[in-house]
Amino acid sequence: MSLTEIFILTLLVGALGYLGQTLLFIIGAARSYNKIAESDLPTATVLVAAKNEEENIGRCLKALDELEYPEGKLQIVLVDDKSTDNTSKIIDEFIKNKPKFVKIISTKEIGELKGKTNALANGTRIATGEVILTTDADCAPEKTWVKTICSYYEPGVGVVNGFTSQEYNDRFTGMQNLDFIYLLSVAAGTINTGMPISCIGNNMSYLKKAYEEVGGYESLPFSITEDFNLMMAIIRLKKYKIRMPLDRESLVVSSPCLDYKTLYRQKKRWGIGGLKAPLRGWLLMVPAYVINVAILLSPVLVFLHPITLIAWPIKMISDFVLLMFNLSGLGIASSLKHFMSYFVYSTLYVVLLPFVVISNPTVVWKERKF
Repeated sequence: MSLTEIFILTLLVGALGYLGQTLLFIIGAARSYNKIAESDLPTATVLVAAKNEEENIGRCLKALDELEYPEGKLQIVLVDDKSTDNTSKIIDEFIKNKPKFVKIISTKEIGELKGKTNALANGTRIATGEVILTTDADCAPEKTWVKTICSYYEPGVGVVNGFTSQEYNDRFTGMQNLDFIYLLSVAAGTINTGMPISCIGNNMSYLKKAYEEVGGYESLPFSITEDFNLMMAIIRLKKYKIRMPLDRESLVVSSPCLDYKTLYRQKKRWGIGGLKAPLRGWLLMVPAYVINVAILLSPVLVFLHPITLIAWPIKMISDFVLLMFNLSGLGIASSLKHFMSYFVYSTLYVVLLPFVVISNPTVVWKERKF
């Protein structure tokens, strides 16, 4: 078999794989679940770790204060992760005379935990809720967020994740939003079909009981993607169900990266965290990598065989349909106008990210190096 024939065969297998996994993601994300009655909602704690977030924390605090939940059942824990700006002062002023809010400073080092993970572990220790929900200081959840997420905690459910979108007003932020939704569509598709490979901590929740059963963050190997690390530990208990419903009332809106340097660091951190994905995650990456490489090389490869151009419609149609389905479910389908920007951006970073991760595994995150 010639090199050309080997390449064509690889491309065709990759194309079929990409179509197949897109169908899996759509089916998984479309899965619906029963909800418990509002009268049966558990007590809940919202946990937010913040480090030098003076520009974002105000919006987050306002959204948290407007959360709808049964009286006396909601606690909001804000952890100042050793901020050096006005984050702590802004929090103090906002939460005056608001008993559902609690602020602590993560001065206590728990085991060998670092950074945000240590802050979350500190916050979890004072959490009173049966369910703990986490989001970030640059996020604003819907008013119905806690009530909707907690309504999925039927007996036996240990983790419930939700979708996060990003604010968008131009091509740069629009492509980030679509990429966010695409990645979370992959997460939902695999979680809801019993093959979880990822999640996101700014819209995550778990039973405090399950957290304690795995020994908390201090009992887990350190990871810069602490959310995924915890979810997989709970899964390994083999006693809890994991869910990620496509529900617009559980949507969280986050702030996009404002420049390419920040976006680069974010992608690199996620890429390094993805190295710990289970085997099925790696297998899902193969078709995507083949398709994206074929797209980048198509101006050259087309001279070998015109079938190489098949990569373009395969990725374009698959991604558009998946995004359209889930964006419509979240009520933000208007962001599809930035699809072509997303298409170019995602094609480039999928191909280049492995080289970035391998060449320099150091991560800069919140002014800390890992």
